[in-house]
Amino acid sequence: MRNLATDAGPRLPPAVGAAGANGIAQDHAAGEERDWSPANLRRPGGGSRSGSRRWLAPVLLGAAAALGAAALYSRKQTQDAERRYPPIGQFLSVDGVRLHYIERGHGDVLVLIHGNGTMIQDFTVSDLVDRLAKRYRVIVFDRPGYGYSSRPRQVWTPRAHAGLFRRALEQLGVKQATVYGHSWGTLVAVALALEAPSLVRGLVLGSGYYYPTLRADTFLLSPPAIPVIGDAMRYTVSPLVARAILPSMIKRVFQPAPVPERFEREFPKALMLRPLQLRAAAEDAALMTPSAMGLEGHYRELTMPVTIIAGADDQIVDVGRQSARLHREMPHSEFIVLPSLGHMIHHLAPDAVADAIDRTAQRSSRVWAL
Repeated sequence: MRNLATDAGPRLPPAVGAAGANGIAQDHAAGEERDWSPANLRRPGGGSRSGSRRWLAPVLLGAAAALGAAALYSRKQTQDAERRYPPIGQFLSVDGVRLHYIERGHGDVLVLIHGNGTMIQDFTVSDLVDRLAKRYRVIVFDRPGYGYSSRPRQVWTPRAHAGLFRRALEQLGVKQATVYGHSWGTLVAVALALEAPSLVRGLVLGSGYYYPTLRADTFLLSPPAIPVIGDAMRYTVSPLVARAILPSMIKRVFQPAPVPERFEREFPKALMLRPLQLRAAAEDAALMTPSAMGLEGHYRELTMPVTIIAGADDQIVDVGRQSARLHREMPHSEFIVLPSLGHMIHHLAPDAVADAIDRTAQRSSRVWAL
């Protein structure tokens, strides 16, 4: 019959009873002292709980110090970038958004809408603005969160952009305009044409994304858009990561062509690394596929002249699944494929883009005359 007193707890060597108040006994077999106190028996190996966690406080303090240093570095880099590249245009206040824009030239109005991650200088550094300002009144906005435009917390879908730009153009006295959108900006251009068909007299869509697909880059670029966690990332580690990968990302959008020397020299890349712009780019990446899903059923409603233009070797969007498909679904559209060029067609072939805009404006003039 078992001794219940013995089985009620851990079996102790006989010496425990003689250990005294200090709980120290002599292990006669091993010839050494061991701590058989109850507190020590609850810890495997005889180690103390506080000892096993002794590393935690230094690690947490080190992580906090590293994040703090990263935040200070990010703040300084932002200040340096904005001192080096101040605003180049004017400001409008529209629906609580401080909207930065430039206006050049005279004539019929042409609105240029940039893509994800970039800003007004995407069109000035490419020389597209100077070329077109000779015959158009060219207006270029920094989309919310890019360049020097603010980005209040809301869901900035292409339709939200379109409503903002429509009201901004009203403030500027614009009644009709030809619109060129590039990349993510094509979604905004389409949304603006759907919302205000009397305003958009002609539409030029460059290197666009029009139909939803599974894209790994949307998942990789989206974390800084997550509230709270993303906010912490944008002010600490995200600028450091973005700075490290930015050269390869820029290289990819120009492939198979090399990055133009003027772009390397003049484009304000440091402005792309600020926390607000990182948030805008992350949110736009997360919204790209659902935005295309929301618009794809409405393309046939576009009755104004439409020109679709893309580089044949675009590494960012599949030309066949996007631009070519859109052209098939819009038989009245014109489709231009630029051989051996990648995503940044207005940098790589500004004359071709300007010619596409001119032809679209001329077609729209004939349509409106009728």
